[in-house]
Amino acid sequence: MSEVQTGYVTEDGRQIGDVMLDLRAITLRFGGVEAIKNISFDIREGEIRAIIGPNGAGKSSMLNVISGFYVPQEGEVWFHGKKRPPVKPFQVARQGIARTFQNIALFEGMSVLDNIMTGRLNYTKSGMLAQAIWKGKAEREETENRERVERVIDFLEIQAIRKTPVGRLPYGLKKRVELARALAAEPKLLLLDEPMAGMNVEEKEDMSRFILDVNDEFGTTIALIEHDMGVVMDLSDRVVVMDYGKKIGDGTPDEVRNNQDVIDAYLGVAHDE
Repeated sequence: MSEVQTGYVTEDGRQIGDVMLDLRAITLRFGGVEAIKNISFDIREGEIRAIIGPNGAGKSSMLNVISGFYVPQEGEVWFHGKKRPPVKPFQVARQGIARTFQNIALFEGMSVLDNIMTGRLNYTKSGMLAQAIWKGKAEREETENRERVERVIDFLEIQAIRKTPVGRLPYGLKKRVELARALAAEPKLLLLDEPMAGMNVEEKEDMSRFILDVNDEFGTTIALIEHDMGVVMDLSDRVVVMDYGKKIGDGTPDEVRNNQDVIDAYLGVAHDE
């Protein structure tokens, strides 16, 4: 396994820092089926960390462990140097972890702007009465939330569709709106579950650019699942590879590319347990 030292600087000048999230010996079972089998890896501050593997490898299950949707039967999750107890997804969001989903999870009848505003719920502290009156703290919160959302809209270049109902948008733009909603939460760690699935070449190029810009301009740490190996190798600082719930590779893109177990898994070649 390739180790990344504190203070590591990538060839393009990006800073990779200390361990942000440390997954230690994670095992997740559904009945008698082990979706994740004793997997350990970490995610470091400032990096783009890819999680790859064939269909059914357990990648989305691992994101669900990180985001609090699943609680593993064995293993530990450490966040910023502290062991994390079992938590709910909303508690994980409050810790600064946001995500997108493999299947788009937006409110189809709401406008793009209103969908992105839902990413600010953790920053809304005033009660229902104060919001109904819309004075004082509630008004200030609304103004601050709107300003943040408008900055995200400008950043992702979706000004022209801000008032459009999401249900009318093509698939690629829906993916961008989902990314916008996650960014509105100002995450320290952004989890992207197949952000480019179903996209054409031009849409993938746009999404790749936005992911790099989020990492560079906002300093957001990113963990992503993606099947397009060209995208993975171009974007990622480090890659962890899963196959049938096991970890079979972990390192830089070049190290993973030349790992025989990884080659066998992607080519469907049988290999010993």
